[in-house]
Formats: sequence, structure tokens, C-alpha cells
Amino acid sequence: MRIDDKVEHKGREAILSKYDQLDFFVADVIDAAPKGDLHTMEHPLFSLSKKTDTQIREYHHGDITITITPSVLGLATIWDKDILLYCGSQITEALNRGEQISRTVKADSYSILTATDRGTGGKNYDQLIAALERLAGTQIKTNLASGGLRQTEGFGLIDNWRVADEHPKTGRPVSFELTLSEWLFRALCKREVLTFNKNYFKLTGGLERRLYELARKHCGNQPSWEIRLDTLHKKSGSTGALKSFRARLKKLAGANKLPDYVIWYDLEADKVLFTPRNSENS
Repeated sequence: MRIDDKVEHKGREAILSKYDQLDFFVADVIDAAPKGDLHTMEHPLFSLSKKTDTQIREYHHGDITITITPSVLGLATIWDKDILLYCGSQITEALNRGEQISRTVKADSYSILTATDRGTGGKNYDQLIAALERLAGTQIKTNLASGGLRQTEGFGLIDNWRVADEHPKTGRPVSFELTLSEWLFRALCKREVLTFNKNYFKLTGGLERRLYELARKHCGNQPSWEIRLDTLHKKSGSTGALKSFRARLKKLAGANKLPDYVIWYDLEADKVLFTPRNSENS
């Protein structure tokens, strides 16, 4: 092992040992604000469709490379990501309170469903299990830095999961335990996160959700964000043709329903501008 590799390994272990002290962390903070990590907001790791997608994806941005390999159950979707947003909100809030945390999170199923604006019928509990299976099955290989450490590594979006408690009559999963990847946990520990508007969970379209998180990431420290449409197409992770993406973008810009942000599409320049809603008429 090279000296710089040893230093980087020690740095990773220092981050994890500082925080990962518990067997599991109980996620029980009521009304914690949803938190998204900066890296999955910036780069397209999730499917924008609810259809089963088993295609391997390659993404390149500058010197960053990402390979996303789904399981036979399909690529994790942007709706599956809601579970990670919930865990991120709970861990960040615990850190803010000076509490101990762990990569393994125990979460109440009903709390996840209500916090992410979902129903609480039997099928919704089944969908949680399916989401956990896709998150665990989707494998990422990347050199993207996390928690200040940059190295090529491979991991699942979550390491593992299990049903912790079941309802004695219905058999529904009352609570889950899931272990986040070290890569994501490092980002949370370093507070590499941004707060999402809770109305994000009301967005029904995958592309709407992806555009919101891109706008949230890039408009955080500037009054607006302009991007070429073809570049936005790549960053969104949309698998459709550019022509179809352009038509969908125009429709979304006309509807103007993203929380916090307005989409402006310049047809002549073929560029897209995102601005915060409070600057819409300025």
C-alpha cells in the first residue's frame, strides 16, 4: 500500500470511527427536514422511471467517472431515494444535536411513508421492501470524492437491510434496519448535504424530481443557474432522446410547478435557466 493510500485509508477510518459508535441508530426525530447529499444531487445515479431498468450506465463528467450496475430487480429509482433522504434527515438532525449516530439505521416504516408523503396501505409497505431491494442491489463504481476523500471504490447504495419488527396480525413490516454505504455515510458526517423542500415528495414525475435537486444544488449559492439543454439532458440521467427531453422540458417550464424554483427555457439558444421563486419577478 502506498503512503498516500495509507493516509487516505486512515482518514476514512477516522471519519467512520468518530461517528459510527452504535450498533444501530434509531431514527425517531419527528418532522426532521429532508436532506439530500450533494453528490447524488449532482450526478445521475437513479432511474427516473418506475419501469424495471437493468441496463448498465456509464457517466463521465470531467475526470469523474461513474458506473451504475443494477441488479436483475432493476436500477434504484429516484423514488427509492426517498429512503436515503429520510435517513439523511435523521442523521443530520442527530449530528446537530450532538447525538451518536451509526451507519445502521433503524426506522419506523409508517414514519418513512408519512414523511415522504406516501400512503400507508398494504401496497405501500410492499413498495418499501421493493425499494430496499433495489437500493441494495444497485452497485456504484466511482472515483467521486465523499467526505473529503477521493478514491476509486465500489459499493451498493445501501449495504444491507432487514425487517426488524413485523405486525403480529398483518405481517406488515413495522420497522426496518438498513446499513448505509460508507461512501454516503462519510458525506453525511461531513455535512455535505442540502435541505429539500418537503413538497419535493409531492412531485410525481421522475424528471421533475431530478430537475428540482439539480436546481437546489446549483442555485444554492448563486441567484440563477443556466445550462445548455444537451448538458442538462446528460446530467439529468434521462434515457430518452434529446428531442423528447426538449419537449418534456418545455412542458415542465410551462407548468411552472417545481418547489422553490422556476424553469425558463430559451428556445432560440436552446438553454435552460433556473431561478429561485423569490426572484421570479425581479
